[in-house]
Amino acid sequence: MDSSFWHQRWEKNEIGFHEGKPNPLLVKHFHELSVAKGCRIFVPLCGKTQDISWLLSRGYRVAGAELSQLAIEQLFIELGMQPEIATVGSVEQWSANNLDIFVGDIFAVSAKMLGSVDAVYDRAALVALPEDMRNRYTAHLMEIANKSPQLVISYEYDQSLLEGPPFSVSNEEVHRHYATTYDLTLLAGIEVSGGLKGKAPAKENVWLLKKSEPLSAAVLSGAIIRREAEH
Repeated sequence: MDSSFWHQRWEKNEIGFHEGKPNPLLVKHFHELSVAKGCRIFVPLCGKTQDISWLLSRGYRVAGAELSQLAIEQLFIELGMQPEIATVGSVEQWSANNLDIFVGDIFAVSAKMLGSVDAVYDRAALVALPEDMRNRYTAHLMEIANKSPQLVISYEYDQSLLEGPPFSVSNEEVHRHYATTYDLTLLAGIEVSGGLKGKAPAKENVWLLKKSEPLSAAVLSGAIIRREAEH
């Protein structure tokens, strides 16, 4: 899968992945991230999602990354915003009213370009990428977002029944990508009504990822003492 796939989807308006309203799972579970109003939320592979409007309306600042310029043109029109556009490295930064979108390859977006991030909301990024790209994506995302907490929505289904995207990302795979950095909590696992695209029974999973806190010296010492006492 290369960039032309996504450009063609937007050019042909084949964007079934685009929801016409804020995602209900975002609305229900966003508070779990425990970020105050005014904090900056990063939305990777954002398209023209109305989740951005929802976040802005609740007092958050938003950054996004999106390959398709057409999608971002539509986003700013729908938001009623006139962006300022600047070239940053090999991407463009479209900015207006607490919103910054980096238009181009997300792998060309650096931590310095992105700036401060307080949390990540990933509804359609991880599941949009084939398996051979997901390792690279998750490592890059953690790097540029400085291991900020994440709310991740994934799908789990029999991949043989349906070609992605969205791709099936098992719970085990989510752990494989993130468990060395984050404490993971599965907030919800919801059966997709009618199956995914009407073809594959599927579950939509909502994950909360919060950075693991290193054990203090006192806790480690206590654990060692207890183990020695047991022996």
